[in-house]
Amino acid sequence: MRKRVVVTGMGVAAPNAHGLDNFEKALREGKSGIRLIPQLDEMKFGCQIAGVPENFEEIRKSYFDREKLMSINDNIGYASVSAVDAWRDAGFDLTDGDDETVDWDTGVIAGSGIGGMDTIALNVVPTINEGRVRRLGSRVVEQVMNSGTSARIAGLIGAGNQVTSNSSACSTGNEAIIDALWRIRMGLAKRMVAGGSEGASPYIWGGFDAMRVLARKFNDNPPAGSRPMSASACGFVPGSGGAMLVLEELETALARGVRIYAEIVGGYVNCGGQRMGGSMTAPNPIGVQRCIRGAVADAGIAPSEIDAINGHLTATYADPHEVKNWAAALERTPENFPYINATKSMVGHCLGAAGAVESVAAVLQVYKAFLHPSINSEDVHPEIAQFAPKIPQTCMAYPELKYLAKAGFGFGDVNSCIIFKKWENK
Repeated sequence: MRKRVVVTGMGVAAPNAHGLDNFEKALREGKSGIRLIPQLDEMKFGCQIAGVPENFEEIRKSYFDREKLMSINDNIGYASVSAVDAWRDAGFDLTDGDDETVDWDTGVIAGSGIGGMDTIALNVVPTINEGRVRRLGSRVVEQVMNSGTSARIAGLIGAGNQVTSNSSACSTGNEAIIDALWRIRMGLAKRMVAGGSEGASPYIWGGFDAMRVLARKFNDNPPAGSRPMSASACGFVPGSGGAMLVLEELETALARGVRIYAEIVGGYVNCGGQRMGGSMTAPNPIGVQRCIRGAVADAGIAPSEIDAINGHLTATYADPHEVKNWAAALERTPENFPYINATKSMVGHCLGAAGAVESVAAVLQVYKAFLHPSINSEDVHPEIAQFAPKIPQTCMAYPELKYLAKAGFGFGDVNSCIIFKKWENK
């Protein structure tokens, strides 16, 4: 029998809040974390707004000493702060530097989409081009290697199981959680810290601005810029941040007597092969539908049992197609369609961190029995107008919420879906 897996700890550093209580409050209130970024104006970006965690420099300094801060850029910082919060939230303490204990039962999967691009652009490239390679210092490799994030977290908590960093574009955070789910199910670990992060940098966002897929029409009204499922959506708002979840084998969680936020009952990952309408930047609709159905089947439930969806929903042309794919995959009509919301309406698209930040939002909603609003979606896109009653415009209590599906779709035609279930001790 496969092991049951539950969520026992969470941490989040999002554009609209740091910490679970603050994040839940921001979600309920529909608080946007999208702000004007003057640097983007100076650099002649078309999109001059973004979602960036506030006051993070001070937050980071309150967590780590000067020695550790030398190896922690924004990407690693968002992940590390979130991991510490999640670890403590799960009932564990951080050991001091003299402790030689290794936790062989705990692993880390912490991904990012692009990673330490700011360190490369601002430090590595100019320093080497100026012929001052010796001035790079001994800590730069830790900040730019793709596994720097998971390695730093492993050192903080003494993890001795699998420690790795994944990267699957905008599906990264979801896939980290699903990979961790499978590892615990197979009995290879008792718990995993899993999630994703992404730094805040014009060097990360520049390529998307060049593609003209970023929102350009709301520079004078940043909170209105991220508009998933809206007729007036004009592209996604870039975001940054991080989130980590502690996934744990049910038996150990019960033995420790800790709070259980939710059970993860299903997960599925696939690729559309860039065929049948799929491409590097667009999803194959059949691939998306197969992924959703695969997650539902893995959960051992019927499609009709899904109560709510936290979609990928980026505020691009793809949103109406995503809603229609959900309807097809779940065999649901507008009349019996689940409620669907978009966390990106408040935080923007956090790229490699998106799935993790939004999974924390999903779990909070399941745990507290509410659905947050999708702000800026009052003018629902005409192609999905029939689904408008299923898009919460204000925070709603939802005591019947039992199964919530969380999606993540990314460049490369990659797909992921997680099924969270309200915890029931049976």
